[in-house]
Amino acid sequence: MFTRIFSTTIAAGVIVAFAGVPVHAQGDIEAKVQLCAACHGANGVPGDPKTNPIIWGQTQYYIFKQLSNYRNGMRDHPVMTPIAKSLQQADLRPIAAYFAAKTWPANPAAAAAASPPNGIAMCMPCHQPKFEGGAPAPRLAGLSYEYLIGTMRAFATEDRSNNGDMPKIMQMFTAGEREAMARYLAGL
Repeated sequence: MFTRIFSTTIAAGVIVAFAGVPVHAQGDIEAKVQLCAACHGANGVPGDPKTNPIIWGQTQYYIFKQLSNYRNGMRDHPVMTPIAKSLQQADLRPIAAYFAAKTWPANPAAAAAASPPNGIAMCMPCHQPKFEGGAPAPRLAGLSYEYLIGTMRAFATEDRSNNGDMPKIMQMFTAGEREAMARYLAGL
Protein backbone atom coordinates (compact mmCIF):
# COMPACT_ATOMS: atom_id res chain seq x y z
CA MET A 1 0.00 0.00 0.00
CA PHE A 2 2.82 2.39 0.91
CA THR A 3 4.52 1.73 -2.44
CA ARG A 4 1.32 2.54 -4.33
CA ILE A 5 0.82 5.78 -2.40
CA PHE A 6 4.50 6.66 -2.84
CA SER A 7 4.38 5.94 -6.61
CA THR A 8 1.22 8.01 -7.01
CA THR A 9 2.74 10.84 -4.97
CA ILE A 10 5.90 10.87 -7.10
CA ALA A 11 3.88 10.77 -10.32
CA ALA A 12 1.64 13.58 -9.10
CA GLY A 13 4.73 15.65 -8.29
CA VAL A 14 6.11 15.07 -11.77
CA ILE A 15 2.77 16.05 -13.32
CA VAL A 16 2.71 19.26 -11.28
CA ALA A 17 6.30 20.02 -12.32
CA PHE A 18 5.37 19.70 -15.99
CA ALA A 19 1.93 21.29 -15.73
CA GLY A 20 3.10 24.84 -16.33
CA VAL A 21 5.32 23.96 -19.28
CA PRO A 22 3.66 23.57 -22.67
CA VAL A 23 4.44 20.16 -24.13
CA HIS A 24 5.81 21.63 -27.36
CA ALA A 25 8.32 23.61 -25.27
CA GLN A 26 9.66 20.52 -23.55
CA GLY A 27 11.93 19.57 -26.43
CA ASP A 28 12.40 16.28 -28.20
CA ILE A 29 10.77 12.93 -27.45
CA GLU A 30 13.63 11.93 -25.12
CA ALA A 31 12.77 14.89 -22.89
CA LYS A 32 9.04 14.18 -23.04
CA VAL A 33 9.37 10.55 -21.99
CA GLN A 34 11.39 11.38 -18.86
CA LEU A 35 8.07 11.86 -17.10
CA CYS A 36 7.25 8.18 -17.71
CA ALA A 37 10.22 6.98 -15.67
CA ALA A 38 8.57 8.10 -12.42
CA CYS A 39 6.19 5.12 -12.58
CA HIS A 40 7.42 2.89 -15.41
CA GLY A 41 11.10 3.00 -14.40
CA ALA A 42 14.17 4.69 -15.85
CA ASN A 43 15.60 1.30 -16.81
CA GLY A 44 12.36 -0.28 -17.99
CA VAL A 45 11.49 -1.89 -14.66
CA PRO A 46 8.49 -0.19 -13.02
CA GLY A 47 8.86 1.03 -9.46
CA ASP A 48 5.69 -0.90 -8.64
CA PRO A 49 5.23 -3.67 -11.21
CA LYS A 50 2.03 -4.75 -9.45
CA THR A 51 0.22 -1.65 -10.66
CA ASN A 52 2.45 -0.26 -13.43
CA PRO A 53 3.14 -2.30 -16.55
CA ILE A 54 6.46 -2.61 -18.33
CA ILE A 55 6.40 -0.33 -21.35
CA TRP A 56 9.98 -0.80 -22.57
CA GLY A 57 9.80 -3.16 -25.53
CA GLN A 58 6.00 -3.23 -25.52
CA THR A 59 4.38 -3.19 -28.97
CA GLN A 60 4.24 0.23 -30.61
CA TYR A 61 0.61 -0.12 -31.64
CA TYR A 62 -0.45 -1.00 -28.10
CA ILE A 63 1.39 1.92 -26.48
CA PHE A 64 -0.05 4.32 -29.05
CA LYS A 65 -3.57 2.94 -28.51
CA GLN A 66 -3.38 3.23 -24.73
CA LEU A 67 -2.03 6.79 -24.84
CA SER A 68 -4.77 7.69 -27.31
CA ASN A 69 -7.41 6.03 -25.12
CA TYR A 70 -6.24 7.89 -22.01
CA ARG A 71 -6.22 11.10 -24.04
CA ASN A 72 -9.71 10.63 -25.55
CA GLY A 73 -11.39 9.28 -22.40
CA MET A 74 -11.81 5.62 -23.42
CA ARG A 75 -9.56 4.74 -20.46
CA ASP A 76 -9.36 6.62 -17.20
CA HIS A 77 -6.56 6.65 -14.66
CA PRO A 78 -5.77 9.35 -12.08
CA VAL A 79 -2.16 9.69 -13.28
CA MET A 80 -2.16 8.56 -16.92
CA THR A 81 -5.20 10.51 -18.08
CA PRO A 82 -3.81 13.97 -17.25
CA ILE A 83 -0.40 13.03 -18.65
CA ALA A 84 -1.86 11.80 -21.94
CA LYS A 85 -4.10 14.86 -22.22
CA SER A 86 -1.07 17.10 -21.78
CA LEU A 87 0.65 15.52 -24.80
CA GLN A 88 0.11 16.68 -28.33
CA GLN A 89 -1.55 14.11 -30.60
CA ALA A 90 1.43 14.33 -32.95
CA ASP A 91 3.75 13.13 -30.16
CA LEU A 92 1.88 9.91 -29.37
CA ARG A 93 3.33 7.83 -32.24
CA PRO A 94 6.94 8.97 -31.64
CA ILE A 95 6.56 8.23 -27.91
CA ALA A 96 5.15 4.78 -28.69
CA ALA A 97 8.00 4.15 -31.14
CA TYR A 98 10.55 5.28 -28.54
CA PHE A 99 9.38 2.74 -25.95
CA ALA A 100 8.79 -0.04 -28.49
CA ALA A 101 12.42 0.28 -29.62
CA LYS A 102 13.71 -0.34 -26.09
CA THR A 103 14.71 -3.80 -24.92
CA TRP A 104 12.20 -5.64 -22.72
CA PRO A 105 13.82 -5.93 -19.27
CA ALA A 106 14.90 -9.33 -17.98
CA ASN A 107 12.29 -10.99 -15.80
CA PRO A 108 13.97 -11.68 -12.43
CA ALA A 109 10.87 -13.57 -11.30
CA ALA A 110 10.73 -15.88 -14.32
CA ALA A 111 9.69 -19.33 -13.21
CA ALA A 112 10.49 -22.65 -14.78
CA ALA A 113 8.24 -23.21 -17.75
CA ALA A 114 5.00 -24.66 -16.47
CA SER A 115 2.44 -26.40 -18.59
CA PRO A 116 0.28 -23.90 -20.42
CA PRO A 117 -3.06 -23.56 -18.64
CA ASN A 118 -6.34 -24.56 -20.26
CA GLY A 119 -7.69 -22.01 -22.67
CA ILE A 120 -4.53 -19.96 -23.11
CA ALA A 121 -4.11 -21.19 -26.70
CA MET A 122 -7.08 -18.95 -27.51
CA CYS A 123 -4.86 -15.95 -26.73
CA MET A 124 -2.06 -16.89 -29.13
CA PRO A 125 -3.50 -15.60 -32.43
CA CYS A 126 -3.34 -12.01 -31.16
CA HIS A 127 -0.65 -12.12 -28.45
CA GLN A 128 1.56 -14.49 -30.52
CA PRO A 129 2.79 -17.99 -29.64
CA LYS A 130 5.35 -16.78 -27.06
CA PHE A 131 3.01 -14.03 -25.79
CA GLU A 132 5.52 -11.38 -26.88
CA GLY A 133 2.79 -9.38 -28.61
CA GLY A 134 2.22 -8.16 -32.10
CA ALA A 135 -0.25 -5.99 -33.92
CA PRO A 136 -2.73 -5.39 -32.45
CA ALA A 137 -2.09 -7.07 -29.11
CA PRO A 138 0.40 -6.26 -26.33
CA ARG A 139 3.14 -8.40 -24.94
CA LEU A 140 1.95 -10.32 -21.89
CA ALA A 141 5.00 -12.51 -21.17
CA GLY A 142 6.86 -11.20 -18.16
CA LEU A 143 4.32 -8.71 -16.86
CA SER A 144 3.64 -9.11 -13.14
CA TYR A 145 1.00 -11.54 -11.98
CA GLU A 146 -0.79 -8.76 -10.08
CA TYR A 147 -0.94 -6.48 -13.10
CA LEU A 148 -2.10 -9.30 -15.39
CA ILE A 149 -4.80 -10.63 -13.06
CA GLY A 150 -6.04 -7.09 -12.38
CA THR A 151 -6.29 -6.36 -16.09
CA MET A 152 -8.02 -9.67 -16.82
CA ARG A 153 -10.50 -9.05 -14.01
CA ALA A 154 -11.14 -5.49 -15.24
CA PHE A 155 -11.96 -6.82 -18.71
CA ALA A 156 -14.12 -9.64 -17.32
CA THR A 157 -16.17 -7.21 -15.22
CA GLU A 158 -16.23 -4.64 -18.04
CA ASP A 159 -14.54 -2.06 -15.81
CA ARG A 160 -12.10 -1.82 -18.69
CA SER A 161 -13.70 -1.80 -22.09
CA ASN A 162 -11.30 -0.07 -24.48
CA ASN A 163 -11.00 -3.31 -26.45
CA GLY A 164 -14.24 -4.70 -27.84
CA ASP A 165 -13.11 -8.35 -27.78
CA MET A 166 -11.36 -8.65 -24.43
CA PRO A 167 -14.38 -8.35 -22.12
CA LYS A 168 -16.15 -11.18 -23.98
CA ILE A 169 -13.01 -13.31 -24.04
CA MET A 170 -12.21 -12.84 -20.35
CA GLN A 171 -15.83 -13.59 -19.42
CA MET A 172 -15.43 -17.01 -21.05
CA PHE A 173 -12.98 -18.02 -18.32
CA THR A 174 -13.53 -18.60 -14.62
CA ALA A 175 -11.62 -16.55 -12.06
CA GLY A 176 -9.45 -19.62 -11.43
CA GLU A 177 -8.65 -20.03 -15.12
CA ARG A 178 -7.70 -16.36 -15.41
CA GLU A 179 -5.52 -16.74 -12.32
CA ALA A 180 -3.72 -19.73 -13.85
CA MET A 181 -3.17 -17.77 -17.08
CA ALA A 182 -1.79 -14.77 -15.21
CA ARG A 183 0.63 -16.96 -13.21
CA TYR A 184 1.81 -18.70 -16.37
CA LEU A 185 2.30 -15.45 -18.32
CA ALA A 186 4.13 -13.75 -15.43
CA GLY A 187 6.60 -16.63 -15.33
CA LEU A 188 7.55 -16.39 -19.00
